[in-house]
Amino acid sequence: MSITYKVYLTEKEPIHIKLADMKYIDSCVDILQNSDLGKAYFSDHKKAAEMLTYAVAQKNVYVALNENENCLGFIDYMTHGVFGSYPYLHIIAVKEEYRSCGIGKQLIKYFEDNASDSFSEKYFLTVDDFNPKAKKLYENLGYKCVGELPDFYKNGINCYLMMKRRG
Repeated sequence: MSITYKVYLTEKEPIHIKLADMKYIDSCVDILQNSDLGKAYFSDHKKAAEMLTYAVAQKNVYVALNENENCLGFIDYMTHGVFGSYPYLHIIAVKEEYRSCGIGKQLIKYFEDNASDSFSEKYFLTVDDFNPKAKKLYENLGYKCVGELPDFYKNGINCYLMMKRRG
């Protein structure tokens, strides 16, 4: 499914979001590895590529593209990722030079609009303590911290479980 959102990087450059295929793996790995999340967890290029290749094969990755089909960001989500019931946003990453342009918000909106087979009342994501800007963005979009997971993915890094109720 491809949806065009009216997010303009320049005066007339909209993005569209669509299901990723294997041709976007390298772009997604680069975007991920140039993010704080990637530096903390995905510094090994081979492991990052394997993880994203698996996620793309599972049809869990969606890319934000400009009119030239250049990848500007992506999301990786699972429709039944939390307790086998609720949508879970696993990764969101935006190319460094396009951050603060609204792409992340549109990717999250896409997740919320499309991540559930049914009309889910709850959406989940996690954010790490080293990423306060992302946590603030999620809070501004209606997500609330519902738990803290010390050393969840990596020793020394606390992770916050965040939830949003629809409506």
